[in-house]
Amino acid sequence: MARRVSMPAADDLFRPTSDADESATQRPRRVRAVADESDGTEAGPKRPSGRIRHDEKMTVYVTADELLDIEHARLTLRREHGLAVDRGRLVREALALVLADLEAQGTDSPLVQRLLDE
Repeated sequence: MARRVSMPAADDLFRPTSDADESATQRPRRVRAVADESDGTEAGPKRPSGRIRHDEKMTVYVTADELLDIEHARLTLRREHGLAVDRGRLVREALALVLADLEAQGTDSPLVQRLLDE
């Protein structure tokens, strides 16, 4: 005869781990994905956020060939340049490059030209 296992309730799993008085006086610390806005004295293009916790999420669907191209680029960076990066960081870096180019060149940027050609 099979025994029924008792599982903890959701209230037991998600209970507060500190006193209510302490949590009311302290605000939870939030990690930002990008640096705070500066006073405008920084020179140069924006940098991608790199290896930090990202609070925002965006889903992008790609074809099988595009995914293979991303994986190939990731493996090439690792093999030939010794850079171990994940796909997310690779995409963020590529996106930063394209957006910086768009900001610098405007209508003449390859991004605008490719989108106009479609």
